[in-house]
Amino acid sequence: MMHYSLLEFKSQFIPFGYADDRNHQSTILASTLALCIASFMVFANLHGMQPLLPLVATSLELSELAVSRTYTIATLVLGFSLLFYGPLSDVVGRRGIIVFTLIGVMLVSVLLFFARDYSSLFWLRAVQGFFLAGVPAVAIAYMGDEFTPKAMMTAVGLYIAGNSLGGVSGRILGGIVGDWLGWPAVFLMLTGLSCCCIALVAWLLPPSQHFKPKAFSLLGMLKDLALHVSNPKLLMAYIIGGLNFFIFLNQYTYITFVLAEPPYALPASILGLLFLTYLTGTAGSMVSGRIAQRFSSPLCMSVGILILMLGTALTLNDSLWAIVLGFFINSFGFFFTHSVASSWVSRHAHTARASASALYLVFYYVGASAGGYYLYPFWQAQGWSGVVLGSMIVFTLTLICSLILLYWQRKETFSH
Repeated sequence: MMHYSLLEFKSQFIPFGYADDRNHQSTILASTLALCIASFMVFANLHGMQPLLPLVATSLELSELAVSRTYTIATLVLGFSLLFYGPLSDVVGRRGIIVFTLIGVMLVSVLLFFARDYSSLFWLRAVQGFFLAGVPAVAIAYMGDEFTPKAMMTAVGLYIAGNSLGGVSGRILGGIVGDWLGWPAVFLMLTGLSCCCIALVAWLLPPSQHFKPKAFSLLGMLKDLALHVSNPKLLMAYIIGGLNFFIFLNQYTYITFVLAEPPYALPASILGLLFLTYLTGTAGSMVSGRIAQRFSSPLCMSVGILILMLGTALTLNDSLWAIVLGFFINSFGFFFTHSVASSWVSRHAHTARASASALYLVFYYVGASAGGYYLYPFWQAQGWSGVVLGSMIVFTLTLICSLILLYWQRKETFSH
């Protein structure tokens, strides 16, 4: 069945150790809602300034590459900070890190409102990236501590939906507010939004009941990371996730500059609406699990990358509607592939699954922060058609990686 009844949906939210106690369903539902709200806040703050980049570039007299750094530095720092918060949460617990880092994000948003030069904007976004990493680093681990495996599958899907909805909402609101009140006002808007989210998370998210602290071992963590990177099945998935986001996120950055200029000349409020295309990504994430259960995960990754290539090619058409349709297709293909690749990592990590998943996210966010540098020479040489060419080169590489995984999987199947 493709759809759950309400009873089937609610029955999944029974915490581990309380399978016969229905009173605890409300606790799990509250926890899931709190983590979705936290995720929404994080990604609204992370991505809220993306549609503003043409405005900021004009205001501060910056090149496209320079202004994009103020956006991508947050994803770069976020990616590396995941390696800090994950092990820390194993020692001190999950809930405190979630609430503390959300407050940090909000306080930096206040300071960003007063930033009026490139240096201040860049370094404050870097600090914000450090705090933004807290929720992505520990949310899944919190679920793993408190939820049954079946409940966790549903909760993770909702959590990822919170990611994309936060990113979409932040961009749309950022575009509208920036157009009306100027780009600094966007950070004031995000501060108010963050205050509401923090209050809800602090109220809804209960303390962990099944968390067991562990002694921190730097040597053990480094050994785990080395083990994951030396596993070719994991490494291929890391490359696929990292390089796909390397291109996907930065395509949006460069297309905003295309659409802000004639013949389109779209204002920031309309540019923000482009990110509604992320909603097909939410659909892609939600259907990926069921499709991957029916077909092999590497095959699903390959199909998702081909969909990405199709959407990218469609954006070569000068029609605004063709460009928008291309990004709708892109978003579905990207998030479909991302969801399958991330679950592949969790299933194929022999030990230390939490650090294996964290390392996937490191590749994912560091890739996103570096893609702008890779695409910039293509942009300078040929404009948007150059960006498409650079994108196709990378997507071809990730497609080859997924086909290698498919070959390995089928070889193992036939050998048994």
